[in-house]
Amino acid sequence: MAEETEDDILFREIDEDLRQDEFQKLWKAYGKYALAGVVVIVLSVAGFKGWQSYDISAREALGVRFQSAANLVTAGNTDEALKMFFKIAEDGGGYQMLARFNQAQIYARKGDAGGAAAAYRALVGDGAIDSLYRDLAVILGAYQELNDPGANLPVLAKRLERLRAENSPWRYSAGEISGLLARRAGDRTKAKELFQGLANDPRAPQGVRARAQEMLSIIGK
Repeated sequence: MAEETEDDILFREIDEDLRQDEFQKLWKAYGKYALAGVVVIVLSVAGFKGWQSYDISAREALGVRFQSAANLVTAGNTDEALKMFFKIAEDGGGYQMLARFNQAQIYARKGDAGGAAAAYRALVGDGAIDSLYRDLAVILGAYQELNDPGANLPVLAKRLERLRAENSPWRYSAGEISGLLARRAGDRTKAKELFQGLANDPRAPQGVRARAQEMLSIIGK
């Protein structure tokens, strides 16, 4: 974990004027790990539900098409993969929702945060999708909007508020993003409150607690 150690040392050495820059570096370093857990959930649970809904031959055909698109992403051919996922989403079937999530991820990979955020908002607004996955789209979309200079921070914070509830499976991700939003908005008190809560919560994933502690060191007293 050499990279984390270097960041930790750097955070202690920099002065207050440079802390905003280090906040950006921290998010670039750790953000991908924050997303990993929710993506795994989508691929496993949603994929399983899709397999329950369609006959074997249709499932096999969809599975082959979906895997082909995924292979294109792995090979770096994101444009062709995006086309395939669009087609899968249009045709419907057990992989429709997964295809749409992958579309959004490809936009993000290509650096099109606006396109990714729009794709996630479309998922959020689709009442045919289970609320669990619509809430996941809120989380993933918020990550994309986080560094958008034109993002409406109060609206974004409000969208995340209910996902911070104790019974929400996304409460830790929602709390982490809310803390980052508060930091960006200049509300140090709110940011510290949110990150302190995460750092002190023994039920929070270890990665979340570690990042929260790092953010507290950046924000300072």
